[in-house]
Amino acid sequence: MLRIASRGQIFSWDRPVVMGIMNVTPDSFFDGGKYQGLTSVLEHCHKMVSEGADILDLGAFSTRPGSERISDKEEIERIIPALKAIRKEFPNIPISIDTFRQSVAAQCIAEGADIINDISGGLFDEKMIPYIGKNHIPYILMHITGTLEGMHHEEIISEDVHEKVRQFLENQVNKLLEYGEQQIILDPGIGFNKTIECNFALLRDLDKYRVNGLPILIGISRKSLIYKTLGFTPQEALNGTTVLNTIALMNGADILRVHDVKEAVEAVKLTHSVYNFGMPFGQKS
Repeated sequence: MLRIASRGQIFSWDRPVVMGIMNVTPDSFFDGGKYQGLTSVLEHCHKMVSEGADILDLGAFSTRPGSERISDKEEIERIIPALKAIRKEFPNIPISIDTFRQSVAAQCIAEGADIINDISGGLFDEKMIPYIGKNHIPYILMHITGTLEGMHHEEIISEDVHEKVRQFLENQVNKLLEYGEQQIILDPGIGFNKTIECNFALLRDLDKYRVNGLPILIGISRKSLIYKTLGFTPQEALNGTTVLNTIALMNGADILRVHDVKEAVEAVKLTHSVYNFGMPFGQKS
């Protein structure tokens, strides 16, 4: 279902993959400031890995509404020490870097990262697509509209969401393919520049924007489409996250990006049991 090549290794899974979020930011919408020292970062990574995380996603730049816009220098200063510590502690687990900056991506790949998770799909840094394409780096290509400063209030999509997301993803995929075979994962960008109704529509009909049969990542963990619909806070949105993750799996999601690994792994196992009863639950090869 998912296969990536990095650092001379092949990582492959025959069932949906769980990506655990590791934020080293002081201002992320849910866990900002919780993991600021290397000891707490490693403790949390150990917890996620023990609960079944397949990939760790490390981010140092918060993209929540109203968050601070830090420089690339500060982003690097935040992320590199954490990356080095995680790579030393977990030499064989794939590490994804949540950044839209080519300079950050390049330094992280040099320090042992495996995947670049770009919320802008190459839109915010014109150097990113050529860098990824020439080096054939595993790349999560997310849909977004507008600018960095306006990512939550500019060009809000309220109709034809599947077509608009597909057009963007297809265009960016084609740019990458100009450099030869690539390792691309698609992310529809749920929670970015779209109405709540459009976010739910993207969750319901994944194959309407699945370009070239590529794997799809769904990142809805504790997001506003959950807590605003239910009328509470991100801290109370775990059950809602699990419900929507299960729906995403039933609709064909290949990767779940989550804050709460244990619950996501349970959703994967139970969904697998429903649709593949009697078949062994797949493991990483």
